[in-house]
Amino acid sequence: MTTGRTSSEPSDAGRLSAARPVEGDFLTGLLEDTLRYARERDYTGWDYFDGMSSRLLRAAPVDNKWLNIAVQEGIKRAPVNLRPLFLVEKRQNFKGTALFSMANDTAYDLTGDELYRAEARALADWLIENAAEGYSGFCGGHTHEMQLLDERRGAYVPNAIPTSYAVKALLRAAESTGEERYADVARTATNFVYDELEYRELEGGARIKYQPEYTGEFYTLNCGAIAARMLVDLYDHFGDEELLERSTKLLDYLATKQQPIGGWTYRDPPSASHLSMDNHHNGFIIEGFLRYREVTGSDRHEETIERALEFYRNTLFDPDGAPNWDEDSRFPKDIHAATQGIIVFSMAGDREFARRIVDWV
Repeated sequence: MTTGRTSSEPSDAGRLSAARPVEGDFLTGLLEDTLRYARERDYTGWDYFDGMSSRLLRAAPVDNKWLNIAVQEGIKRAPVNLRPLFLVEKRQNFKGTALFSMANDTAYDLTGDELYRAEARALADWLIENAAEGYSGFCGGHTHEMQLLDERRGAYVPNAIPTSYAVKALLRAAESTGEERYADVARTATNFVYDELEYRELEGGARIKYQPEYTGEFYTLNCGAIAARMLVDLYDHFGDEELLERSTKLLDYLATKQQPIGGWTYRDPPSASHLSMDNHHNGFIIEGFLRYREVTGSDRHEETIERALEFYRNTLFDPDGAPNWDEDSRFPKDIHAATQGIIVFSMAGDREFARRIVDWV
């Protein structure tokens, strides 16, 4: 799948722009190398949870939950890449495309190379063209099925996580291009959150569903934080007070669910998931609170943030920057946790520890 770059857009042959003020910077070079790798593959690849996309599994004469889990988890956990053997196809991921769009914008800001601006715009357009259909606003989901212990999550079913990252990418595209159409599309995602994810107020704040099909008997805590961050991002762009009010209520409710040691379980009640206070989902929650503070300047959740950061750094990371899996287990080491840690500690002003994580990676 391509991003729609045309022959009139910059090619790799002209990618070394004269405007490149940080030529020797290690991190900029690493970013450029990563984007070159992704660009050469049209931003497609394998996914952490893509085992259900195996053509061999789909051809099996039975459709069984435990067989699905065995294949999915076996592929995910194997020390070598089994996906080619299981005929798992590479696909373009909705959330991943949003991240690549923003990464290309960052590369343009750092280097001045027009190639990155063109790539960022093409990827933002892809998000609009490939948004989920039949819902009340802009939204997106994973491009593969997932088999969980308590559910089978369908491909292309939208949820709060990829939607929020796509909104962030479209807002970034609006800022970088000056084209407000990107922001206008992003704003319609509020309809998805309010209607399809059934935003509702309750004692202590508000909560939403992770995806439309959920019945609401449990609450996936990090999705509330990510949705709150999305509303704050939209508020930062549009200045609509309702966006801020609803974001505040989502975060207020999450503050009531913080555990005494400073972290959050994956779901409420905790028994609704085999995950406990795992690393990267706690990072998502802290990022939501930090973004709210950054935009509003409010100290409303300061105590929550202080306790969360102490738990996050001292329990979910080793002193050398290596991420731990959760509050009880050091392994497996998860690259998602590491990258989220870089974001969180950078936002919190602890750049020394953020760089320590970069060096570990």
